[in-house]
Amino acid sequence: MAKILMLHGSPSAHSRTAAMLRHVERWLTDGGWTVRNVAVRDLPSGALLHADATDPLIQEVVESVDKAQGIIVATPVYKAAYSGLLKVLLDLLPQSALAGKPVLPLATGGSTAHVLSIDYALRPVLTALGADHVLRGYFVLDRLLTRQDGGEVLLDPEVAVQLTHLVSQFAALLSPASTRPLAPALSTQT
Repeated sequence: MAKILMLHGSPSAHSRTAAMLRHVERWLTDGGWTVRNVAVRDLPSGALLHADATDPLIQEVVESVDKAQGIIVATPVYKAAYSGLLKVLLDLLPQSALAGKPVLPLATGGSTAHVLSIDYALRPVLTALGADHVLRGYFVLDRLLTRQDGGEVLLDPEVAVQLTHLVSQFAALLSPASTRPLAPALSTQT
């Protein structure tokens, strides 16, 4: 069974980025993959800011990256780049941490002015970490991730279709865990 690691760089537990990833995680687990979702904000801030790779929780994440067969990296876009929170974790990974693993970058943001942040800010870092196969990323406008009463987030139907297509391409690069195709839960809220 393929192991997928999601690295999520939003500083907020209630972010649209986190909600989008919950949809992706559900699609993958329903398809038979094993998924671990790591929210960087939950790691020890002191270890991150002091680049302490000896911290047990940081070591555990580095080991998870090593054992994963595929990586999904998700971030909100701030000031035309991925989050600084994600950057401090990526800086702690070994130089070839992503070698041999397909990587799917995902981003959310408030303006189409940030669409190229995946290609011009995040992709070079992923490549520098040895990623041989960085899939075409996907940028989702915040307004297409609608917060409902109670805090749930509903994906725009077109976003759900496009995101499912990209996640399916990503999953196809892994050893097959299931013959069930991924299907977006268009009416499901997260």
